[in-house]
Amino acid sequence: MRSERTSSMRSAALGTALVFTASGTLLGTWVSRIPAVVAKLDVTAGELGRALLALGIGSLLSMPLTGHVCRRLGSRTWVACMSVAAAVVLSCAGLAPDLVWLSVALFALGMVYGSWDVAMNVQGSAVDQLAGREWMPRYHACWSLGSILGAAAGSLAARGGTGIALHFTVAACCATAVTFAGLVRYVDERVSSAPSPSPSLEESVARPTGPPVRNRALLLIGALTLCATVIEGAAGDWLALYMHAGRGLSEASAALGYSVFATAMTVVRFAGTPAAARLGRAGAVRAGGLLGIAGVLITVLSPWVPLTYAGALLWGAGVCLVFPAAVSAAGETDRPAESIALVTTIGYGSILIGPPLIGALADVVGMGRALLTLAVLAAGVAVLAPAVRPSHDRTPVTR
Repeated sequence: MRSERTSSMRSAALGTALVFTASGTLLGTWVSRIPAVVAKLDVTAGELGRALLALGIGSLLSMPLTGHVCRRLGSRTWVACMSVAAAVVLSCAGLAPDLVWLSVALFALGMVYGSWDVAMNVQGSAVDQLAGREWMPRYHACWSLGSILGAAAGSLAARGGTGIALHFTVAACCATAVTFAGLVRYVDERVSSAPSPSPSLEESVARPTGPPVRNRALLLIGALTLCATVIEGAAGDWLALYMHAGRGLSEASAALGYSVFATAMTVVRFAGTPAAARLGRAGAVRAGGLLGIAGVLITVLSPWVPLTYAGALLWGAGVCLVFPAAVSAAGETDRPAESIALVTTIGYGSILIGPPLIGALADVVGMGRALLTLAVLAAGVAVLAPAVRPSHDRTPVTR
């Protein structure tokens, strides 16, 4: 019986990882061809920015509702629906003849992609509880790896002169195929309304075993998520620009700084499970907050370029485990799907809102000083780390 349970757990974990990878690949595909889209439609950076805002608005509208849908239909069904819809919409985005139609397509893509994101995190949390392990960081590492693969394939497609529409369609079909290969391994995380005397594997995952979460606890998890995702989003929008304009590095060298940040996030997320096992989930997040403080300070204040790159590495390593830990903590509440939807929405919202605020502050005090405020948020991560402490004891099983 134990061997069967362990085998099922491993299968579900693999399926979850495949879906996260496919999701990341789809986004990496879109990002890699943004320059080609700009050239095709002949739009300015400001016009493209408004179109990208439609992507974020679509996500924020759909994500809060996804928890209710998953509780009724299950994450497997909803991921299947949203992945197919995302593939269709991405293909349509490649065919957009002007900025208006591109904005419509991106709004729709944001809605289905954001909902897909919440649903796959709901499944990831359920599998974590089934396994008795902290595997959520690895799923998010697979997402990061998928985005890198999607961007790399997009670079090759652009170099080979492949049309945007054809590239998007092929990539979307491949991502859908990988998603469905993962979905066959999913467990049903929904709560059984009529529990049997001898619960099945999936029912044992579905039933909440911890005490009901109080609003204050979920609020603290949300505040922790807010701090971490603003730090992460600011690196994506401003790190390369700061290293170029603020530190005088070439564009290529500045871009390398963000590559160091992104690589550190991916690698440390893969190492997140043993780190959480050794330090505890809250301990790993607290250590990440301290690393984040050091990373931001070194990046901004160091007079030597090699140390600046080292700071970017610590910055990425420090922030990368917080969001997966927050999702895991939200999934241990008495309403896991809705709680995960709330935390994920906060994460997406702060990535959209936080970096522009940093930019506005930079206009007043300079980019370097504006980025130093991220060290304060990293300190907030360290202080709020106990919010993600597991709500009930886990019974570990073998890897």
